Amino acid sequence: MIPSFLSLEDWAAITLTLELAGITTVLLLALCTPLAWWLAHTRSRWRGPVGAVVALPLVLPPTVIGFYLLVTMGPNGPIGHLTESLGLGRLPFTFPGLVIGSIVYSLPFAVQPLQRAFESAGRRPLEVAATLGAGPLDRFFTVALPLARPGFVTAAVLSFAHTVGEFGVVLMLGGNIPGVTRVVSVQIYDHVEAMEYAQAHWLAGGMVVFSFIVLMLLQWLQPKERR
Repeated sequence: MIPSFLSLEDWAAITLTLELAGITTVLLLALCTPLAWWLAHTRSRWRGPVGAVVALPLVLPPTVIGFYLLVTMGPNGPIGHLTESLGLGRLPFTFPGLVIGSIVYSLPFAVQPLQRAFESAGRRPLEVAATLGAGPLDRFFTVALPLARPGFVTAAVLSFAHTVGEFGVVLMLGGNIPGVTRVVSVQIYDHVEAMEYAQAHWLAGGMVVFSFIVLMLLQWLQPKERR
């Protein structure tokens, strides 16, 4: 039974937000693992520029990221031309477009914990495994990944939480389409615009509790990582 203080639209926004955050987190972990590994071990001169690009969402306003994603994936942008030529249509104002925007927006929250975890593991365990006859892939999957497990947990928690709380990128790239792109942060904005402060309080309070739990979880995980 749905509590009276949350409407059907509120629950739809919550469900969509959790779905977006879950898909984004899984894709980020898959995409960022090789990138973080490269950043942790490469000596290329491109390490600095690539690391700076990865960290850009930490300093850029979300509306700026959303604007350029909108232009890039729009009908006149390179990604827009590509998706239309492939018969996929346009990505802005769609759920897949939101997923792409969320991946870009939360990229450093996945890459940086993984990079630190790979760096802290060092090269010594990999060298020992190599002397025992383990190949590169074997060393990566049986030695590097288990040693970096705390980094994966931190990256997953941060990516999920950061995606749940995004607003500017969602509004610029996805608009406000019920059941398609209207996530919790946009639903709160709608309630405030309509002077529905009671409903906004319930959703905003839920976000505060969720954020507190995430921070407590990270505080609990940090001593585990040090050990």
